[in-house]
Amino acid sequence: MTLRPSIPIHPETSIGHIHLKVADIDRALDFYVGVLGFELQAEFGKQAAFLSAGGYHHHIGLNTWESRDGCAAPAGCTGLYHAAILYPTRAALADALRRLNEADIALDGASDHGVSEALYLTDPDGNAIELYRDRPMKDWPRQPDGSLAMYNAPLDLKALLAEAPLTT
Repeated sequence: MTLRPSIPIHPETSIGHIHLKVADIDRALDFYVGVLGFELQAEFGKQAAFLSAGGYHHHIGLNTWESRDGCAAPAGCTGLYHAAILYPTRAALADALRRLNEADIALDGASDHGVSEALYLTDPDGNAIELYRDRPMKDWPRQPDGSLAMYNAPLDLKALLAEAPLTT
């Protein structure tokens, strides 16, 4: 039986953080802190670490409580499809692409969805990650009836990379 609420959830509700099972905390920190640039907020030995952007208590939790030295979940199983990390601007997303290129981390894909631009990759533990930025709502493609007209087109990575801030 499918139940659908008659009253929508509060519009300011958001997803607070993700918590990922990893096999090795140091390897995960090398990726999330060393490559993507998140800040380490707290660490519990080699069992857990909490990361953020801008000093928040944590946007990403990493733990080995049930996964130390484990392997990625096999394909064809249920679970999280990907964790999506929202960047505030196109330049910030371009900086993420620059960081990935400098670390020689391959993308699994890159798409322009009309409402957003996204980079898809896999972290060292096999977790699928989407790095994306939203376009302003006023620029979202719409159908004649006003509904969204999202699409899936290739993202011009060269043009995106050209917007990355210069590094010293």
